[in-house]
Amino acid sequence: MPHSRPATLLSGLQHRLLQWRPPVQAPVAGVAGFGRLLLLAVTALGLLMAQSGTPRLVLNWVDIASEGGTVLLLGLWLVQLRLARPAGHVTSVLALGLGALLLGQSMDLLDELWQLPKTVVWDNLLESGFNLAGVVGLTWGLHLWRQEQLAFSRTQRGRERLFREHRHLDALTALGDADYMAAQIEAERRSAQAGALVMLGWHDFPGLVLREGPLVAERLQQAAAQWLLLALRPGDLLCHYAGDRFTVLLPATGPEAAAATARALHQALAAYSCALADGRRLQPTAHMAWAPLHADRPAAEQMLALLDRLPAP
Repeated sequence: MPHSRPATLLSGLQHRLLQWRPPVQAPVAGVAGFGRLLLLAVTALGLLMAQSGTPRLVLNWVDIASEGGTVLLLGLWLVQLRLARPAGHVTSVLALGLGALLLGQSMDLLDELWQLPKTVVWDNLLESGFNLAGVVGLTWGLHLWRQEQLAFSRTQRGRERLFREHRHLDALTALGDADYMAAQIEAERRSAQAGALVMLGWHDFPGLVLREGPLVAERLQQAAAQWLLLALRPGDLLCHYAGDRFTVLLPATGPEAAAATARALHQALAAYSCALADGRRLQPTAHMAWAPLHADRPAAEQMLALLDRLPAP
């Protein structure tokens, strides 16, 4: 009986190990086994050094630890890159650059372990060539990555402003959350420019969830977020506050323009309808409140004040 808990834990661990599958890494230049090929190349370089030279009698452990750590970190960067990015030209160029650098640093590490005759020059040529190719590849890959990010940023119009923070990304709507909006309001307060804040939502959203179910309610929020993004002006920011509430920051906007924009956003949300699986269209009643930004009030307080102005469910 005393051994039942350890046995259960061991059984659970064994089950997890049997169920574990290595994460899928993006192919590099169409080659799915790029990591294995790179490991094979490093092994071949090690065998070549061992065949051409003799083991060093005195080892510099500081250099070995430094260069070995660099190789391990380059390998880790390469794995992280292939796990985080989809397959494509930019991923391939960055991965090839890192792979070449890894081979160059591997040659540098192997040189600490094996002594080659003075007449051998190919080791320096390989080491320098791999390092140069790696730096050039990474530089070109970063240039392509910058172009990719600029193109991606254009698709984020209305979703982000001034800075990007993935930790404050709402998983349901792919918009920034209330904390992201609060940070943006604080930035506006420091700039001392006119601005306004709008809050939008639907009447009796809890009742809608009970009638239609949470999946329909989530689909409504996701689709409405896309709809509102189309109604924004350039420079405006849309965030998901909580539940059915959306907040819109109108930077550098006077009271008259803010009132007109808030009415337009309200009309857009009121006109939106969501198609259901049974053929019905769901068009809940929208409500809205807006207020100028106040430089002397914290962002969270201003958002709560707008929330209080919305009609109760």
